[in-house]
Amino acid sequence: MALGYFALVLHAHLPFVRHPESDYVLEEEWLFEAITETYVPLLQVFEGLKRDGIDFKITMSMTPPLVSMLRDPLLQDRYDKHLALLQELILKEIDHNKNNGHIKYLAEHYDQEFKNIRATWESYDRDLVSAFKQFLDSNNLEIITCGATHGYLPLMKMYPQAVWSQLKVACEHYEENFGRPPKGIWLPECAYYEGLERMLADAGLRYFIMDGHGLLYARPRPRFGTYAPIFTETGVAAFGRDHESSQQVWSSQVGYPGDPVYREFYKDLGWEAEYEYIKPYIMPNGQRKNTGIKYHKITSRSAGLSEKGLYDPYWAREKAAENAGNFMFNREQQIRNLAGMMHRPPLVVSPYDAELFGHWWYEGPMFIDYLFRKSWYDQGTYDMTHLADYLQKEPTQQICKPSQSSWGYKGFHEYWLNETNAWIYPHLHKAAERMIDLSRREPADELEWRALNQAAREVLLAQSSDWAFIMRTGTMVPYAVRRTRSHLMRFNKLFEDLNAGKVDAGWLEKVEKIDNIFPNINYRTYRPL
Repeated sequence: MALGYFALVLHAHLPFVRHPESDYVLEEEWLFEAITETYVPLLQVFEGLKRDGIDFKITMSMTPPLVSMLRDPLLQDRYDKHLALLQELILKEIDHNKNNGHIKYLAEHYDQEFKNIRATWESYDRDLVSAFKQFLDSNNLEIITCGATHGYLPLMKMYPQAVWSQLKVACEHYEENFGRPPKGIWLPECAYYEGLERMLADAGLRYFIMDGHGLLYARPRPRFGTYAPIFTETGVAAFGRDHESSQQVWSSQVGYPGDPVYREFYKDLGWEAEYEYIKPYIMPNGQRKNTGIKYHKITSRSAGLSEKGLYDPYWAREKAAENAGNFMFNREQQIRNLAGMMHRPPLVVSPYDAELFGHWWYEGPMFIDYLFRKSWYDQGTYDMTHLADYLQKEPTQQICKPSQSSWGYKGFHEYWLNETNAWIYPHLHKAAERMIDLSRREPADELEWRALNQAAREVLLAQSSDWAFIMRTGTMVPYAVRRTRSHLMRFNKLFEDLNAGKVDAGWLEKVEKIDNIFPNINYRTYRPL
């Protein structure tokens, strides 16, 4: 009998970056990079584990904006072209470096990788949501939901209808895409406020994920800390992040991704190659960008970009196996120690952003592959579990009130509310008030019905926590500002047109085509609770 449980949880999310109004928008490549570097490699890991008879268990959120984009024919076509361009570039690289043995070896490595990615992409008819659903159906993968557009819920709590709409629209969208209601939710930014669990229960959700200190400072103090979930008074369970296992992967100081043999993220062919040579593969306006083709390793923390050594996939794979073995060993020791003190099976929950594995840490999917294989064959201390299975096996937990928290800077709300982004909230609050007013209306005709539903979409899209996050990080700020303003301006025009009884049918049709998320939304979700 195993002494405890280990749950790996991944949060797969991207903001809704779809721009049919333009032939090229750089931000759409966030999705294309994530498909190439994270989502397809994860699917390949799952396929390999299943093929080899390993009954792996993993929990993964897939947020509604990500699911919508993965199923969008326009973005699927654009990804096809993006991947074809990468394949064309890497063939040029093989020829260009025929007299440079190590670079040629790396170019051939990428050529094979891109071929494998295309083969997987096409084997699922470009529908990665159906691909992940296969593993949901086999009970290897537990897919959970998130807020409809990843809205930061504690900063909306003065408008309960706005919070409810984030939850209700997300759950309905999940059921449309996966054929069943979601059991759990990754709270956007793991941000929780007291009382939220009542809405989660009303939405039919069984559990949520929060940061560890949200559990540690619950009332009364949980007897087992973060090593068992707690039940809230509504019966919804709260799982807390384990700090020790998270640090081993996340930390820039002691985390595995900083190892010298791993691939260097910040040195990319798009910035290194001679300009005329790389010009067909960068932005149409001639600006350089990342291509995803990287030939160098981290080398050392102190090495400048010009001092980086050449990467070797063989030694990086060996290191990923070594790190996975070390991670497993540490979980064994941790669970043995906890089991001796707790006198019940401890649970270690390790949640991460999915894009860490593959996009930021190129070897991350290899690490997951080795971790599951080693956990299956080389130890008997813990069982791998996903969170829904765990609650079935361990139905009795302590009842507590979690503490308000997030997994942002200092564990509270200030990353999403500070001098860089505070200006957006009066506008978001006014839009929420106006949407609640609109929700009481009965449409006079089909055009008004469409306008009311589009107004609800625009409010949800404006509420995305990604825009406030980007403003705070200081990267791509003009894009985040533009997106916030454009959704608010579209909403305000719809609000004014509806009140004037003059909906602009031509303009509405254009906006519906641009912001086409949640095709079955019902604006009445904003009605007073």
